[in-house]
Amino acid sequence: MASRKWDRNEAERRIDTRMAEVEEVTIKEYARETDLTGLPTGTAYRVDGVHLYIDILNIDEMLDSGGVRAHRRTLRFLNLHYRAVRNILLDVEAIQVDFHNQRLHAVFAKPYGDEVARIHKAVATAKLICDVLARTGEDSDDPLPAAQVRVGIDSGKALAVTNGRRGSREPLFLGEPANLAAKLSGGGTATGIYMTNSARSTVEWASVKDEKATKLSDKQVEESQDKANLGITVDDVIADWEGDLDKNPIGSFDFTRHTPPFGSLDLDLLSPKNSRRQEATSIYADIDGFTKYVAERIEDDESAKDVVRTLHVLRAELDSVLYNDFAGLKIRFIGDCVHGILVEGTAHTTDDDETAKNAMLCAAAMRSSFELAMETLAEEGVDAGNLGLAIGLEHGFLAVTRLGIKGEMIRCCISRSVLSSEDEQLRCDGSETAIGPELNKSAPDAFKELFGEERIRSGFDYDEATLSLEKKTKASTARTEGNLLRPATVATAVASTATAGFSFPSQAASPSKIPPGFA
Repeated sequence: MASRKWDRNEAERRIDTRMAEVEEVTIKEYARETDLTGLPTGTAYRVDGVHLYIDILNIDEMLDSGGVRAHRRTLRFLNLHYRAVRNILLDVEAIQVDFHNQRLHAVFAKPYGDEVARIHKAVATAKLICDVLARTGEDSDDPLPAAQVRVGIDSGKALAVTNGRRGSREPLFLGEPANLAAKLSGGGTATGIYMTNSARSTVEWASVKDEKATKLSDKQVEESQDKANLGITVDDVIADWEGDLDKNPIGSFDFTRHTPPFGSLDLDLLSPKNSRRQEATSIYADIDGFTKYVAERIEDDESAKDVVRTLHVLRAELDSVLYNDFAGLKIRFIGDCVHGILVEGTAHTTDDDETAKNAMLCAAAMRSSFELAMETLAEEGVDAGNLGLAIGLEHGFLAVTRLGIKGEMIRCCISRSVLSSEDEQLRCDGSETAIGPELNKSAPDAFKELFGEERIRSGFDYDEATLSLEKKTKASTARTEGNLLRPATVATAVASTATAGFSFPSQAASPSKIPPGFA
């Protein structure tokens, strides 16, 4: 099992291995009906498509209490909505890229060669999803709220790759349209469908001053519905969804604790009936500046090859630090970001202090490995640009399971601390690490001093982390030794004072004049 420490030589060995895996890279143009699942590590497809991101805004309200009931209701809520959205995407022939907790990413590559038609289809599908999710609930003693949905849409070219360790390889689209769509869906608290000015221009709609604040009008949505002519209605989807639930009912979510560390947890064995819940630390590590880096290189094949090499090496090494060095568990890659969880303790009790220390050392090691990987890429002549790493962490109860139907289940890790760890990451630039208030309570004093009242630190790498712990330990040891010596010193001083009154004068003794018997 992992040693809970980072070794530079081992990191160099891993990075060299990852570099060798992408020595030869092939860039292909996406063709009709190309299967993008399970692509070889050194292969990427340039895909011209419309990217759709959907955020469920009221997920944080459902998690407000943070208790067992809140986690059960939230997972049931997500499971219901995932099934409904999955059915819609299959019906409209969209590519489901990722469903990460409350956030969905899908791509429309059809109709081929017609960007305008793809955009209208994406808008019509987004509206269908919004209307369906507003009606998906359960007839139960604990009814779920309607989903509040915000959608982001952009269109353009992106690189499709597959990344990850054997057994957990995941599809990924790299490029500006995916990132901009995600920023629109996560760019506010108002519901609706939001689109970039670039995509608006393509369908001859007027640009807006603030893309994140101006949703599509009802008239624009209706125009897309008419032109897309999806051929399915909300009632159709609801009927199929209810039939699916009858055939594959959602079981209750039953939680047990995992015996630490999370590195030994097999996610593929999880299900609603076999879920995990315990105090742990959630970590988000995001490659900063990656969207711009990809956008500047996507059109040229040789530059695009370096994008594939860079992403493969960086993400693989971040995953290795988490899993191999610190016994953590990667939940999934989300674009150019990795989400993981860590825990220390026993099957019955989480050691909050040890978990916090280990998680922060892991974050520090990630930065050291990231910098080492960037140096190696440059030495090998790979154009890795000027990328950074933004890291956020938070501690608290979290639930881990898989959602969906048998054969198509997806990983899910949800809690207030998971959402907060992403928020902490978002307030960082490419050199910073931030920790949440709950993690800060259990963090070593040495780290609290480094991160300060704002709980954020620039350049927090493994050398700084270990040095600060060593200094704190030495200072504590010195104080302890001082305390042990102090009683002896005091006793000596008291003895000296007590005997001072019986000292003899520093002069020669003379005959006593006191009569005998009175000495």
